[in-house]
Amino acid sequence: MVTVLHNLVDWAPLGIPAFIFVVTLVVFFHESGHFLVARLCGVAVETFSIGFGGEIIGWNDRKGTRWKISWLPFGGYVKFLGDEGAASTPDREQLEKISPEQRASVFAFKPVWQRVLVVAAGPVANFILAFVVFFLLYTLVGARGLSTYVGAVQPHSPAAMAGIRAGDKITAVNGHPVRLFYDEMQPLIQAAKNQTLRLTFERQGRQMTVPVTPGLIDNTDIYGGHLKTIGIGISPASDTALNTVYLPVPIAKAPLIAAAQCWGIVDLSLTYLWRIVSHHADTSQLAGPIGVASMAKTEASHGFYALLTLVAFFSVSIGLINLFPIPLLDGGHLLYYACEAVLGRPLDARTQDVGFRVGLALVLGLVLFATWNDLVR
Repeated sequence: MVTVLHNLVDWAPLGIPAFIFVVTLVVFFHESGHFLVARLCGVAVETFSIGFGGEIIGWNDRKGTRWKISWLPFGGYVKFLGDEGAASTPDREQLEKISPEQRASVFAFKPVWQRVLVVAAGPVANFILAFVVFFLLYTLVGARGLSTYVGAVQPHSPAAMAGIRAGDKITAVNGHPVRLFYDEMQPLIQAAKNQTLRLTFERQGRQMTVPVTPGLIDNTDIYGGHLKTIGIGISPASDTALNTVYLPVPIAKAPLIAAAQCWGIVDLSLTYLWRIVSHHADTSQLAGPIGVASMAKTEASHGFYALLTLVAFFSVSIGLINLFPIPLLDGGHLLYYACEAVLGRPLDARTQDVGFRVGLALVLGLVLFATWNDLVR
């Protein structure tokens, strides 16, 4: 208990503002996507909320929308006229009482294609936010990479037997200069396989070259699985102030690299989910609110660049998750609208209600499971 309180006190001064910044920015853009397209389609918006629960502060705009900030900063919602609550499920009793004059501005009575646009606009806004963040970071600061400072050396590894130590900076592999750990140095080492390399490194201002023969090294991949790879048994330094390199990016290439980063996050997420389903990865990497809060504090301590990178990563993740065809999420609504378009009529009320209950159970179960992972970590 004392350790938990100590960690909480240590996390709070930087972690709370960083967490609120990340979540609020991502949620605001997601809900703004729904809001803006709904307004374009003539839908009456009753509430735009950042957070859930009781209202902290709020105001009404000229069209009667209540803008508010609520106590629980774990999401947000846009409530349309005719909605039952934050999940955008239709309030059938209210819809029966809607006057003919109001029907034109009720979301549930809009054509299917307009409802699809409104619902899809939230995830799309998340992808746009991530793209813009990456583009601005690359053009204004550069692409971030890890330098070749050695953080740790595995005992009895080829690097250890060659005399390489933590704190050394590798500068060349077989005479090829290297600046980046993963993008330049590691591919040269892996390409050599079991052939002896000449590794040049700096130690306390002195430059040395030693022979190193790569071998099979036990590693943990980004999905938490164990594998053997060709290497020499070193990992990069964790001190980002020392070990971070910013590479200039031509403005003409920045959009392509930013888009590739967004797609990389999508690919990483979907691959991890598939590996879980196919029993090639465990679920320990799933993070809940506590995990996101911890990451926010860690990235904020590394600087604003790192924190904005987390914003982009989190934004893509939220956009992708919301597209899953689970009732309650945006993807579930899109699934209902697809059924309506095929059948020529909406699904019956009972089917929709059962779907939303199942979706709620799945979402709450996933959040609880991810939170349990956070607590175990």
